Amino acid sequence: MTIDTDWVRAQFPAFSQPALQGQAFFENAGGSYTCQPVIDRLTRFYTERKVQPYGAFEASRLGGEEMDEARRRMATILGVETDELSFGPSTTQNTYVLAQAFAQMMKPGEAIIVTNQDHEANSGPWRRLVERGIEVREWQINPETGKLEIEKLEALLDDNVRLVCFPHCSNVVGEINPVVEISAAAHAAGAFVCVDGVSYAPHGFADVGDLGPDIYLFSAYKTYGPHQGLMVMRRALGQLLPNQGHYFNGDSLYKRFTPAGPDHAQVAACAGMADYVDAFAAHHNTDVRGVHDVMRDHETKLLQYMLDTLRGRNDLRILGPTDAASRAPTVALDLGRAAKPVAQALAKHGIMTAGDDFYAVRALEAMGIDPAQGVLRLSFTHYTTQAEIDQALTALDAVL
Repeated sequence: MTIDTDWVRAQFPAFSQPALQGQAFFENAGGSYTCQPVIDRLTRFYTERKVQPYGAFEASRLGGEEMDEARRRMATILGVETDELSFGPSTTQNTYVLAQAFAQMMKPGEAIIVTNQDHEANSGPWRRLVERGIEVREWQINPETGKLEIEKLEALLDDNVRLVCFPHCSNVVGEINPVVEISAAAHAAGAFVCVDGVSYAPHGFADVGDLGPDIYLFSAYKTYGPHQGLMVMRRALGQLLPNQGHYFNGDSLYKRFTPAGPDHAQVAACAGMADYVDAFAAHHNTDVRGVHDVMRDHETKLLQYMLDTLRGRNDLRILGPTDAASRAPTVALDLGRAAKPVAQALAKHGIMTAGDDFYAVRALEAMGIDPAQGVLRLSFTHYTTQAEIDQALTALDAVL
């Protein structure tokens, strides 16, 4: 099935905005454009439902129903039960809540495994548990390739390990990690699994039920939605971990790990992401799982073209694999110099991108890159066109 990019781009108002005309967006890993159904739902909530939800009057009742709809429909897309999905202010905040829960459950001397490939959101909160007597072990990447090698994980696993944390794919290395295989290895050792899916989810929602982790996190503002963090917590672990919410909400699985009051409007607007997925499926004559495949197929073709072109240059280093099928279209380039000025130069050519450490400081350091210089990151998604890829590559020729 070939993607209909004209139809896709028509679902995103940003592409019709005069202020953005002529500019190609390559900072999608930092936050995607928002689809029209999300904007519509957010606007409706703020104009018609901006009251305390779940009350006795009509506007309140409808507001609560829209929040419940978002949870129900997104849980279905993710292949989990409705109450296994929680909404929080961000993935980082959700992870801090999780870390507090694990700290209360674990005993001093027990261990957590983290990686140096992760965004700091799925690393820093866990590493701080060393202050509580928890041992933190680091699953280190290959410094040449950036790869997480499962043999290194197996050497770290033993009876003391209670949790293994790793990314579905890195926001700078880009390689898609074998979640099923890693989860199976961790579970066989008696450990739970927490996967940061932030950098993977924009390229097609994963079936978390099939993948097998106990926790899966991602950010809606990178999957065409509002600024919320979504967290799947499988029931067995969720009932085992101590309640982090109000004591009287402890019997509700999704409330156990959302101690703060949710942003009602943004939670409700997340149903717009499901609207978009359903409309995409209908237009392309496929189902929800097929949406993932159509998106990935389009992205992979463009990505391989980009990687093949960049691989021919001698003035940059591509982080991660050069086989598009094994990675996300998040391409970080080590220029051997400060990346931010190059991003600023690209902006003059209509390329919206960034040069930074992207909160992946540990990964950059492990690969011998000065985080202060950072990397230039070109990240795109299924609404990107061949013409925009060519525009970016031509601009790189002009500024490097």
